[in-house]
Amino acid sequence: MNSPLFGIALSALLAGVAFAKEYTIAVIPKGTTHEFWKSIHAGAAKAEQELNSKGIKTKIFWKGPLREDDRDQQIQVVENFTSRKMSGIVLAPLDSRALVQPVKSAVQAGVPVLVIDSDLNSDKHLSFIATDNYKGGFMAGEQMVKLLGGKGNVILLRYQVGSASTEARENGFLDAIKKHPAIKLISSDQYAGATRETGYQASQNVLNRFGNQVDGIFCPCEPPTVAMAKALRDIGKAGGKVKMIGFDSGSASVLDLKNGDLQALVVQDPVKMGYLGVMTMAEHLQGKKVEKRIDTGVVLVTRENMEQPEMKELINPPLKKYLKE
Repeated sequence: MNSPLFGIALSALLAGVAFAKEYTIAVIPKGTTHEFWKSIHAGAAKAEQELNSKGIKTKIFWKGPLREDDRDQQIQVVENFTSRKMSGIVLAPLDSRALVQPVKSAVQAGVPVLVIDSDLNSDKHLSFIATDNYKGGFMAGEQMVKLLGGKGNVILLRYQVGSASTEARENGFLDAIKKHPAIKLISSDQYAGATRETGYQASQNVLNRFGNQVDGIFCPCEPPTVAMAKALRDIGKAGGKVKMIGFDSGSASVLDLKNGDLQALVVQDPVKMGYLGVMTMAEHLQGKKVEKRIDTGVVLVTRENMEQPEMKELINPPLKKYLKE
């Protein structure tokens, strides 16, 4: 029984078992309701299918809070996947500070963490894969200046405190319009909150105060973009009477752009973000070196260019191709 041949066979068998080990990768979004996160999910599922087709056994676990302001629930999800000893975690932190300790604890427990979409005030994660959010906001600001001919009153409806991605967009927008003294910022201290409902209420409040003065409005993500467009329609200021620029390509916003209620959308590539999140984690688990920062790109979509093939794929991602209903 202890022959050299048996030892060789046993070693080969054990090597085969090791090779057959399945990577378990948890993908944790900020929320699960908005279309942006469904696109992230589709990208992660695409990566899972591709890795398995190459013989790299991989299973993703998709779970996140329902609402994008539920920090406690997201922390619980991270802690749960840490205790389950996932091979790795791909996280979109909904708060740049609140998620620092859970990520540190995961890494200390031997579960590597990769951050997507929105940055974390930490150096514990192995990579950050996201849009250049400041650049996206700056693009929106430059487009607003162009739409207004370099003069007018502008509102910035912010998203929520602690969201690093939207804060970077807001800062980019403000820096772009600061270069033009004839552009006056009349409101920038209102927050839409995590849902379309809270965004709609905030939009109504700001328009009740400034609706007769405003010439242009910027919203830094999907929920406030949809909410503000509706609030503008309610007071008869949509259709270009007030120039509006939003962020992200949910179906409602794309329809608003097509109908002329939005003049531009700054669009990310969430499918690519989810895909690269899982693929980069898999590379790390295979012992490969990964980049500390990966930029997934950002573009400005208008009524004039929205039918171009590359823009159409971004604003109508093939979710059904990768997600099982």
